Amino acid sequence: MSSVRLADFVKAYDVRGLVPEQLSPAVSRALGSAFAQVVVLPEGHGGVAVGHDMRASSPELARAFASGVAAHGVDVTMIGLCSTDGLYHASGALQLAGAMFTASHNPAAYNGIKLCRSGARPVGQDTGLDEVRDLAQWLLDRADLHGFVDGDPTGGDRVGTITERAMLGEYAAYLRSLVDLRGGRPLRVVVDAGNGMAGLTVPAVLGDPALGLALEVVPLFFELDGTFPNHEANPLDPANLRDLQAAVVEHEADLGLAFDGDADRCFVVDERGEPVSPSAITALVATREVAKEVAAGRPASEVAVVHNVICSRSVPETIAELGARAVRTRVGHSFVKTQMAEHEAVFGGEHSAHYYFRDFWYADTGMLAAMHVLAALREQDGPLSGLVVGYDRYAASGEINSRVDDVAAATDRARAWARARGAVADTTDGLTMTATDEPRWWFSLRPSNTEPLLRLNVEADDETTMEQVRDAVLGLVRQEA
Repeated sequence: MSSVRLADFVKAYDVRGLVPEQLSPAVSRALGSAFAQVVVLPEGHGGVAVGHDMRASSPELARAFASGVAAHGVDVTMIGLCSTDGLYHASGALQLAGAMFTASHNPAAYNGIKLCRSGARPVGQDTGLDEVRDLAQWLLDRADLHGFVDGDPTGGDRVGTITERAMLGEYAAYLRSLVDLRGGRPLRVVVDAGNGMAGLTVPAVLGDPALGLALEVVPLFFELDGTFPNHEANPLDPANLRDLQAAVVEHEADLGLAFDGDADRCFVVDERGEPVSPSAITALVATREVAKEVAAGRPASEVAVVHNVICSRSVPETIAELGARAVRTRVGHSFVKTQMAEHEAVFGGEHSAHYYFRDFWYADTGMLAAMHVLAALREQDGPLSGLVVGYDRYAASGEINSRVDDVAAATDRARAWARARGAVADTTDGLTMTATDEPRWWFSLRPSNTEPLLRLNVEADDETTMEQVRDAVLGLVRQEA
């Protein structure tokens, strides 16, 4: 029996573990072997694209995974250093299954794998990841770990080829074909790459003067360094935005962009250095995508936009005002992508700053969302703060995590409190309670999948109401039994 328990770090959507205690080359090879057998061969994919981020362990883990795939006669295309949306581009453009080696915003000691079918279709807990995990565990239990380094005993007669292909230029050109950044007023933008993959992708997409984009990019922490020497590559933590906020003000920039470690999420700050809500960005991009469809002759009523349950109410309101259809879904990329495909939605947004596009194989790309913001800003004369104010209509608490012993009991207390005030319950994802009388408010309580945590989001018509609801619900959630 192997001492490694894959269930400890193969999560609902991806693999995320300590290196090498959990995720070692031997484990990576076993996962590659299982991926080939469970996902690639049954669906007849033409091969697998493998990319990786800037972490020191990523190249070796990617090569081990590729050898496990190739042991089953499946050809592998190694695209090298890339962002996660760069891997999705390769999967879509080349019609290959994909594996991206990254731990996103996790600390340097971690690494991980994001898997997809061809066309960037997700592989998650309910779409094959459990089966990949279980087969890989069986392989590890069945053979000595060192044996997987030398050869996979379950492989077939033919060994697949492993070739290299540069995709960065094609990725950049494809994004620029979706959003035209030529013309309009010049802009100065500060970009904080956090020593992550945006340090590679931003210059490729936005930085070439020959493109005539009239963009001055002020770089922060563009050096690729998986030890993250300046700050964690997690813009969701306000502490990691401070350098960007200060630089925007110092350079009198029009806006700032902050990417996470694998550059699939993008956070925006305005010309004052103030963070812009990802919900406001979702509403802004939705407006542009719906308008593009209408300009092409499609009735707005046929255009769908997906948003998750914790997005601001501004998002579905904006979509409705455009005459389009708002589709509400659970939090998480697999749910968003599934709903987008089912409704043929043109766009989808999450409050965590994941943005999904039909024209990007329903996958998420922070870079494309950033390009929409740049395009929208240069098409008018006012500052970004004025552009987004109409999409940021309510007072919001942001996500507040509470560690509780009994998640169900804490949720029931909050439900009873809200019901006593006439609120209506929705259980699409955790518990959402919505007030029916003015002043309007709503809150969402969602349990963590892996920890005894409850995640609270509150929104209301005004700051006072939001604070009252937030404090009351937090008191109930954190009440000792």
